[in-house]
Amino acid sequence: MGDEGQGRTTPDLGVWVDVAVRLGAVAILGLWCIGIVAPFLSPIVWGMVIAVAVATPYAKLRDMLGGRSGRAAAVFVLVGLLALIVPATMLSGTLVSGARSAADAVAKGELKVPPPPPQVANWPLVGDAIYPRWQQASQNLERTLERAAPQLLVVSRWLLAAAGSAGAGVLQFLLSIVIAGFLLANSESGEEFARRFARRVVPRQGDAFITLARSTVTSVATGVIGVAIIQAVLAGIGFMAAGVPAAGLWALIVLVSAVVQLPVLLVMIPLIIWVYSAASPVVALLFLVWSVVVSLIDNVLKPIMFGRGVQVPILVIFLGSIGGMISYGIIGLFIGPVILAVGYEVFGAWLAEGDPEGEPRPAE
Repeated sequence: MGDEGQGRTTPDLGVWVDVAVRLGAVAILGLWCIGIVAPFLSPIVWGMVIAVAVATPYAKLRDMLGGRSGRAAAVFVLVGLLALIVPATMLSGTLVSGARSAADAVAKGELKVPPPPPQVANWPLVGDAIYPRWQQASQNLERTLERAAPQLLVVSRWLLAAAGSAGAGVLQFLLSIVIAGFLLANSESGEEFARRFARRVVPRQGDAFITLARSTVTSVATGVIGVAIIQAVLAGIGFMAAGVPAAGLWALIVLVSAVVQLPVLLVMIPLIIWVYSAASPVVALLFLVWSVVVSLIDNVLKPIMFGRGVQVPILVIFLGSIGGMISYGIIGLFIGPVILAVGYEVFGAWLAEGDPEGEPRPAE
């Protein structure tokens, strides 16, 4: 009796051991592959996001070139690199020149702060605090800087770290564009692989989840990140035209604020005040109008560029941006909201899978 029971359990044990060995081998191979790809994970993910976001214009370009996928991908990579390198070079150039000018002026004692306009004292809430400090800085800048030395040291360290992160981010962006070009050149096989994988994970709704993920990536990438880039570029043009020092740094701050869904005007108000104190009234008025237009342009662009079928809460975008930047640096600022939005939409659709009224809904 015991021998018979032992004979029946032995094959079961062998099956479990066989399954464990196979799963262990697959897990080891998967972890090994992840370890090799880990340094390039952020550029790869961002390249995938770019490839999905530009799939429609890329298809049109490919048709214009007679269906040549390789040539269309090469054109896309060239245009993408130029679109990234030219603004980055211009804005970084203004940042470097502004820093050098400020350093030379401080060394020679020529850096002066204009006195505050009398109406500054009448500003609600902040006027009483800003006016005397501004007045003191205009009368004795060296003493003011000495008093603020600890705070300035902290800010300077943060700026150096941000500049280094931005430089590494630009290199990652360049690599991401190249990766996106390879993905676009093989878009058909890539999409088929994604659909086969989704069908294995969710057999009944695999295609619907892929459609939903693709539409979410497109909507968030264009409606959030695309609009933020447009605002940052327009703001940077205004900063350079008005002679704002370190225009590149301010444009980067505008970009971050726009991505995390903070009002861009909050960043531009101090610059408006500076331009009014340092430039002519005509330049100051034009800069004010330009700043207001840049800060409000997202109200026009987002309804056009954001997908109508995707309703991602602002909190998801905010948490994705901040969490992505903390985890992956400047490039995480862009991939964070996209990945979190996709996860939010797909997870919500998965929860509603069994509900007849809650089937996964691809964005229109």
